[in-house]
Amino acid sequence: MERFRQVFGTARPVIGMVHLGAMPGAPLYDAGGGIERLVADARADLAALQAAGFDAVMFGNENDRPYEFDVDRASTATMAHIIGRLRGDIRVPFGVNVLWDPMSTIALAAATGAAFVREIFTGTYASDMGPWMPDAGRAMRYRDRLGRRDCLMLYNVSAEFADSLDRRPLPDRARSAVFSSIPDAVLVSGQITGEAAALSDLEAVKAVLPHVPVMANTGVKHDTVADVLRVADGCVVGSALKVDGNTWNPVDPARAADFMARVRAVRGTS
Repeated sequence: MERFRQVFGTARPVIGMVHLGAMPGAPLYDAGGGIERLVADARADLAALQAAGFDAVMFGNENDRPYEFDVDRASTATMAHIIGRLRGDIRVPFGVNVLWDPMSTIALAAATGAAFVREIFTGTYASDMGPWMPDAGRAMRYRDRLGRRDCLMLYNVSAEFADSLDRRPLPDRARSAVFSSIPDAVLVSGQITGEAAALSDLEAVKAVLPHVPVMANTGVKHDTVADVLRVADGCVVGSALKVDGNTWNPVDPARAADFMARVRAVRGTS
């Protein structure tokens, strides 16, 4: 918990998502806009999140659909290029997530100096993308070989777009993952991007992990963030901050500012 707080600089941090547009080679890539459009859109979202006072930001390739387990090298390379272009603008801790590829995520963190990563590192799932069997040991050893032992690893223990083939209750799986695979934080998700994790799931996981950071990973909204932060040690938010609450729209500065005003009211800060 102490290392978690040192990285984010606050209790109950709120991480705002910079959802990058589809990368070159992905079916939804905007060849007309090209790399410059990707950079410009990411810069605008980053500026809005930082102006609103988010504690951290995370860059993800949410629009690289259909998703892959072994991500195209072009996606990882382009994400590194975009983040490199924005490095002078980033004023808060930042993380990365290359969906759904732990090794590429670690490589991107090493290349860009990210403070944390988020991924599915443990478990066995039946998913939209096929059988899903990540390897936390391989990913963490790769992080260490790349000289990034300082990079926090946030484990999503309830995969989106998937159902766990491990029929143990979620709290048991989370507790086991902490023992076997030593995450820096555990994240609890809903079924897909933008859908909330059940508050009861957050409560149950936090009850068995009182000394490990537990965060809400999806679907936190303006009218639920107060309840979420009374249970969780922080949250990741993306869709709720977008124009009209649509995941694929740009960040709405007014929605982002309103969200963080509500967070400050819960945390008792100005």
